[in-house]
Amino acid sequence: MFDFQYAIEIFPTILSALRITISATIVGFILAFVLGLVLAMLSRTKVKTVATITNGVIKFIRNTPLLVQLYFIFYVFPSFGLTLSPFVAGVLGLGIHYSTYLSEVFRSGIDAVPVGQWEVGKALNFTQKQTWTRIILPQAVPPIVPVIGNYFITMFKETPLLSAITLVEILQQAKILGANSFSYVEPITIVGILFFVLSYPASLLIKQLENKLNKKYQV
Repeated sequence: MFDFQYAIEIFPTILSALRITISATIVGFILAFVLGLVLAMLSRTKVKTVATITNGVIKFIRNTPLLVQLYFIFYVFPSFGLTLSPFVAGVLGLGIHYSTYLSEVFRSGIDAVPVGQWEVGKALNFTQKQTWTRIILPQAVPPIVPVIGNYFITMFKETPLLSAITLVEILQQAKILGANSFSYVEPITIVGILFFVLSYPASLLIKQLENKLNKKYQV
């Protein structure tokens, strides 16, 4: 039976842990966004060695489990003299893992920009940096915003994996409460509801944004 009284009692405790979950998601996503853009640009460089290494790293990270990467960062790095807190290790793991997916999203957006736009940069005597920041990226990023948003939601839903490296986010907090009370029904149910309440409305907003952008760019 579901104990509503107990659920009400533990709700503030789980809700306080939600801040850790949201913080890890936001910081991890910022890292993934920046690193993903860098990887996308490096993978398109004319220096073949750099492009080959970058693409190899992207494929390797994408084809290994996030959980294994989190374990490696948190438990193996200390063997090399780099000890990270659970939060930092979790953010780093999420950021690196999802940067490889966002790099492909960025690459598709960049490739969709007409070749003539690069020539415009040359005609205006823009530096490579100016061409990227003033011409290419402003055209490449808006159409892929919905896809980027979907990855943000996916990252949020995968933050429970951080409990494996002892970060006390909402799932870990729920497990602690369950172990103390010998009742997991209420805390785990609350966690599931919180994820749904936050993820579903966000997915609807992203869908609306996608429809608007599809009309604007006639996708």
